[in-house]
Amino acid sequence: MTPPSTAAEVETAAREVVGRHDPGTVPRAELFGALYDAGLAWVHHPVGLGGLGLSRGLQTVVDGVVTDAGGDRMFAVNPIGYGMGAPTVVEYCADRELVARWLRPLATGEEIWCQLFSEPGAGSDVAGLTTSAVPDGDGWVINGQKVWTTLAHVARWGMLVARTDPDLPKHRGLTYFVIDMTQPGVEVRPLRQMTGQAEFNEVYLHDARVLDAHRLGDVGAGWRVAITTLMNERTAIGGVTGRRSSGVIGEALGLWRANPDRQTAVLRDRLARLWTRAETHRLTLVRAGRTATEGRPGPEGSVSKLVGAELNQDVYEFCMDLLGPDALLYDDYEIRPDPGSTLQQRFLRSRANTIEGGTSEVMRNILGERVLGLPGEPRSDSDRPWKEVPRG
Repeated sequence: MTPPSTAAEVETAAREVVGRHDPGTVPRAELFGALYDAGLAWVHHPVGLGGLGLSRGLQTVVDGVVTDAGGDRMFAVNPIGYGMGAPTVVEYCADRELVARWLRPLATGEEIWCQLFSEPGAGSDVAGLTTSAVPDGDGWVINGQKVWTTLAHVARWGMLVARTDPDLPKHRGLTYFVIDMTQPGVEVRPLRQMTGQAEFNEVYLHDARVLDAHRLGDVGAGWRVAITTLMNERTAIGGVTGRRSSGVIGEALGLWRANPDRQTAVLRDRLARLWTRAETHRLTLVRAGRTATEGRPGPEGSVSKLVGAELNQDVYEFCMDLLGPDALLYDDYEIRPDPGSTLQQRFLRSRANTIEGGTSEVMRNILGERVLGLPGEPRSDSDRPWKEVPRG
């Protein structure tokens, strides 16, 4: 049977899978596993690794068929693994059997992934991290601390960047690994947020081992691999598309209709401006998706992440203003690992949007340097050995 190659054929293939595995009656893992086996998990991946070797933009066709049938998007179930881990593994792991071992349970949501980049002293400057990896036999011994690690409390695998050579400048002494989060030496401590939830975590690594076979890329090339993850992260965070007036702006519209007694001309003007921004952003993402190729995402992902993050915050701020005094009613500070379900929780959670995945300031630097061609900020530590760079 000839595999699908056009948008119409991809849509037909997706409908056949959904028809055999109805999202309303079968377990989610069964549906996602069937999509993976049909090459519809990531259509731009190689055949046999959840893909068909097609254009990246055709994935929106599959997502539309699944969500129209009442199913979830894979990104929503395993966001870090699906949006960031999978493309990094495919690009940098030469062992195709290991890639397949990782990818299918990642796609089904049976094995959650997390990202071990940020540290207490290395947030926006990730390359300044201190977590060490020392060679030992057929693997490496890891020691250090990571922070703000989303989903670490439920993750099976973690994408880890560690320092393997302190004598080199900070960007050149890093190496990238995939580490088993369930092994001895990995301690996860949830961090309570102002929402009352605990989706972020601290992770302490005490003589934790990772096999050299689980290294992605060459020793010392961790920054290059990490950039692949980060570019995919920003594209994934800012690249979720839907129908007109759906998503966050849809929540604002629903709230407006439900509160006619609170409507004012000023708030109506704000809502109209927010809707225009949301629709412009959505159409830009649709256009970018249709022209996307199977290549690595570039700095355009920083545009969608920057715009989407600030839009989310502005929409939820509008919702709170529309609610008036009722916005202060917040009756659930129970510590939970799951995302919030109330509008007030989502408003508070949105404050993280311009920090996670790279701050808005970092996004603007990337766009200034890589898109507009502006000179970069002075970096006095670029060529100094990492161990000689002063740290607070």
